[in-house]
Amino acid sequence: MTLSEIIVPVIICLVFVFALIKRVDIFSEFVHGAKENLLIAIDLIPPLVILLTAIEMLSVSGTIDALSDLLSPVTSFLGFPKECTSLALIRPVSGSGALAALESLFQDISPDSYEGRVASVLMGSSETTFYTIAVYYSAARIKAEYKVFVSSLTADFTCFVFSALIVRLFY
Repeated sequence: MTLSEIIVPVIICLVFVFALIKRVDIFSEFVHGAKENLLIAIDLIPPLVILLTAIEMLSVSGTIDALSDLLSPVTSFLGFPKECTSLALIRPVSGSGALAALESLFQDISPDSYEGRVASVLMGSSETTFYTIAVYYSAARIKAEYKVFVSSLTADFTCFVFSALIVRLFY
């Protein structure tokens, strides 16, 4: 038996022992926490529905492909493969949309090609920025300032540029 197989049961037992020592009613605390989380989930549903609907509309309408073609002079100057541009545009908004774009990309090109490796590094090192902002700021019930979006998009852009650079340097 390895450490990783016993660590979760040990942590759970420690929580129960701590609760017994502090005389905390675990069941009522669990029910209270679950109720709060359900209320938060209900508050999160509208922004997520809007976000997923917008992504699907952009993909189906061909807007993502048009933006990809429009940005091709900039991306080629930066050494970013044109095949990965649609993935880079979808990734900040939707994780599942980005996985679908990655799967589609891998049907056309080899994962071992330069483009495939850039796409893999991009997926592994970037975040679904707008999704994360929508979830966390909705849960906290505060409005995200423009600075949050600017800094997040700057981080995404840096990730896109460096994914191509890292693949060129190390592969």
